[in-house]
Amino acid sequence: MSIHASDPFATPDELKSPVRRLRGRLPAAVTLWTAASERHGERGLTVSSLLVVDGEPGRVLGLVDDESDLWAAAEESGRFAVSLLAADDRQLADRFAGLMPAPGGLFATGEWERTGFGPVPRGRSWAGCRLAGAEPKGWSLLVEAEIEHVELLDADGEPLVHERGRYRR
Repeated sequence: MSIHASDPFATPDELKSPVRRLRGRLPAAVTLWTAASERHGERGLTVSSLLVVDGEPGRVLGLVDDESDLWAAAEESGRFAVSLLAADDRQLADRFAGLMPAPGGLFATGEWERTGFGPVPRGRSWAGCRLAGAEPKGWSLLVEAEIEHVELLDADGEPLVHERGRYRR
């Protein structure tokens, strides 16, 4: 068995679309979107393709997989939470991205605060959002939501950033 510096199963750059490679060169903050619904329970997904739009009301726009468990729960409940992840949250991000095993379920480890929008990691800034609409864009679903609640913490630490397929500080 050998240990690789890079993912041996990753698609080689020359086989990726130029658009995907361009997107990968744009550093993006890593967030965790969570929702809870009666039929689907608590669900979550790591999302780094998002914008926060100031205004009355403020809005969140994000790209999610329309076949994700998160989308099913958010669509049913009409609400979701967006949590900002810190540099120390790499394993959490990988777990919710499906890149790391989650024995006992996604929410089995760590400390979680249950909110009316979905579970949020304790000690992280977050926004509670009400779903305003969604439409297909490329291979993703563009989700738009109104921000109804914001919790900002002074001790967020360095944000977790994703660039070229890797996390960086």
